[in-house]
Amino acid sequence: MKLVKQKRLAVLISAVAMAAAGCGSAGKPVDPAPVTDVQPPQPAHVGGVDAGGPGSANKDCNTGSLAPNNGTGIPSGSTMAKIKERGKLIAGVDQTTFLFGFRNPTNGSLEGFDIDIAKQVAIAIFGTAENRIQFRAITSSQREAVLERNEVDIVVRTYTINCDRLKRVNFSTAYYVAGQRVLVPNSVADKVDGLEDLGGQKVCAAKGSTPLKTIAAAPSKPVPVSVDNWSDCLVMLQQGQVAAVSTDDVILVGMAEQDPTTRIVGDKFTREPYGIGIPKANEDMVRFVNAVLDNVRAGPWRQSYDKWLSKLLGDGSPPPAEYK
Repeated sequence: MKLVKQKRLAVLISAVAMAAAGCGSAGKPVDPAPVTDVQPPQPAHVGGVDAGGPGSANKDCNTGSLAPNNGTGIPSGSTMAKIKERGKLIAGVDQTTFLFGFRNPTNGSLEGFDIDIAKQVAIAIFGTAENRIQFRAITSSQREAVLERNEVDIVVRTYTINCDRLKRVNFSTAYYVAGQRVLVPNSVADKVDGLEDLGGQKVCAAKGSTPLKTIAAAPSKPVPVSVDNWSDCLVMLQQGQVAAVSTDDVILVGMAEQDPTTRIVGDKFTREPYGIGIPKANEDMVRFVNAVLDNVRAGPWRQSYDKWLSKLLGDGSPPPAEYK
């Protein structure tokens, strides 16, 4: 009897062991989607040169602005009077360009040199910019469109005055003059001195910008890559998706400050006078804004420049007003 029980126990143990072996191993797992090469994601809306974009800051037209005639007074029925009655100045600005128009990550507010300029227009109308200015973040390619549709009163967004744009919108006098340069990784900075050394290589710029057209027209034939915002160019450079970024020096200075593994190379090879964009029909607003800028050149310009740019660009001064 004892021997029978021992045999039954042995059979039971063997059966349990076989079941456990069957449940414990399902064979080698199969990867349904093997990955051999992971590419970093690109920013949204990456493209090439936009054929309908503006040309360079050429001189085949009179780029002078309208001279002030009432100072910063606000006549009844004027564009400025309507803005004052509304209670807010609506300004199209950038929120992605460090030092000129960017969102402070600590408090969420918009800051930078362009933001300070926009606030000066609000102060001239309302006596203060506090709760009197509504910022609308736009891309470079949206600047003319929002002005033509009267969705904003002004655009202050590193906005180069040129002949192509003057066909569609009005500009104030220039409040800053920048120049296009090139930003590359430190690892190749000694080998690159400008677009002439980037033939056949991808160079990034924002859609609707003058630098994008300059890249496309370069004799060395770099490959223009366009994105919505300048911050997208920096990301693509960091990920090795483009060889360089080329735009105005003041924008590149902000990128280099954010990423010390990059360097600005070469000299300026364009002249980019920044003006405040204003709807074509609102000539009274153009004259008013020019009066504001005359006052800004006398004091607030220097304060803003010292706050945002002097440590990186050295001493600077506002450009003189040029009128028609």
